[in-house]
Amino acid sequence: MKMTTTNMMDMFEEGKVLKICAPMVRYSKLAFRSLVRKFDCDICFTPMIVAPDFMRSVKARDSEFTTNEADRPLIVQFAASDAQTLADAACVVAPFSDGVDLNCGCPQRWAMSDGYGACLINKPELVKDMVRHVRNQVGNPNYTASIKIRIHKDLRRTVDLCQKAEAAGVSWITVHGRTAEERHQPVHFDAIKTIKDSLSVPVVANGDIKTLRDVETTHQLTGVDGVMAARGLLSNPAMFAGYNETPLECVWDWVDLATNQGTPFTCFHQHLIYMLERVSSQPERKVFNSLQSTAAVIDYLHNTYGSPDTQTTVFLEMTLQWTAVALFLYVEIGVLLILCLPFISATRWQCIFQLRIWNKMARFWNKFFLAMIIILIVLFLDALREVRKYSGVGNGKDANLHPNMFDHLHMKLFRAQRNLYISGFTLFLWLVLRRVITLINQLATESGTTASLQIKAECANQTANKYMEDNELLKQTLMYGKGDKATAEGNELLRSEMEKLRGELKGSEEALIKSQSEMEAMKKQSDGLTKEYDRLLKEHQDLQESGDKKDD
Repeated sequence: MKMTTTNMMDMFEEGKVLKICAPMVRYSKLAFRSLVRKFDCDICFTPMIVAPDFMRSVKARDSEFTTNEADRPLIVQFAASDAQTLADAACVVAPFSDGVDLNCGCPQRWAMSDGYGACLINKPELVKDMVRHVRNQVGNPNYTASIKIRIHKDLRRTVDLCQKAEAAGVSWITVHGRTAEERHQPVHFDAIKTIKDSLSVPVVANGDIKTLRDVETTHQLTGVDGVMAARGLLSNPAMFAGYNETPLECVWDWVDLATNQGTPFTCFHQHLIYMLERVSSQPERKVFNSLQSTAAVIDYLHNTYGSPDTQTTVFLEMTLQWTAVALFLYVEIGVLLILCLPFISATRWQCIFQLRIWNKMARFWNKFFLAMIIILIVLFLDALREVRKYSGVGNGKDANLHPNMFDHLHMKLFRAQRNLYISGFTLFLWLVLRRVITLINQLATESGTTASLQIKAECANQTANKYMEDNELLKQTLMYGKGDKATAEGNELLRSEMEKLRGELKGSEEALIKSQSEMEAMKKQSDGLTKEYDRLLKEHQDLQESGDKKDD
């Protein structure tokens, strides 16, 4: 069916920066082009089609090039190594598209070895001849012939190539701001600006366009007439509409478009993997990536993100690991409340801790304590990472106009914040629980020492009273005794009793001094533990404050 051709050059003359979906092998097919058009994409490219194969096989033409009436404006990109083959292919697709584009930028080895792609930037005369053939042989004067290139290390060669293509009648030139050898290096925006300043035809910039802000920044840096995005649109097809993350509406639009147009499962699934990569956690991605059917994918999306017309509370549900952490937190609170019961003394708790079952568990206590600290710290950091990841939700353009678009992301942010508080408080109570048990044991030990000292003091008092009574008895014997013999016996008995009393008093003094030194040591240790507990409490409060600041 023949379609009406749009005058593409009028779009450039409107003075706005055109937003263009790049040609992407296997990905920029009809269903995906239909999706990005719903989110403010002005022009779409087909995936690169090898012109000789396209002309040789009807099957190749049917599989490589599909479109419909709504798929406009549309540019068909070809890989070709001779002018006539490119012109023939352009004549075939001209009734169903608005222009053709010659790929002079693909850096893959197979393409360059066959004479396609980036190797053509070193053949300016051939590129000039290809553009001229298309312009001369396609009957529609509004039909465009464009090229997509990479830059040379010597920029003068790139400018020469572009000026020769301009002289041949090229409609516009798309410049990927890297050389054929570069992959993920920074884009050379200065080179794109130089090329733009040297030409009178429109220039489109390509490379590292991941947000709408990147579109505006690239235009300001280079002065180009349009900006082309590839990987940025794969991960967020709504990028040109101002969304920083893929909105839920876009996900369900893709499901509808792909299923209605019969998109193969591999392509359907892979697009969703890209879309959900930045809005899902690692465990969620692992589950989603393992799905094997369209039905399983749709069920997963319904269960995880909800239907497009209803709100979902599934994000409020806890995963197994966070359910376990929350349960552990409740256990900690319960244990602390029991330990603080006023009618159970520290001595009784010490007796309980000395039971055989606790003695067996004591061998693993330190290892278990350290293992739990490590686990809780890891979970705390993971929750903190999730909070930072989702904290920027809703800052994109038009976010207020689409209140339901980011509900799943807001729920994820809420869940991450909840997990952060649970893990942080659990870690704090775990440290407090360890200190409380230590302090209870020390208090029980001090209580036992105090009781022992009281018993010894009572014994010393009883002994002193006894000897005072004996002393009085001796005095009376001496006073009322008769004869030298009675006096001598009384003196001898007095001396022996006095020696015995001195010995016992000396032993009591040594016991008292030893007990006092033990009490001083226990007091110093208790003061140290109290300071350590206060320091940990302060560190936890600082950690919570820093977490709250990051949330804000």
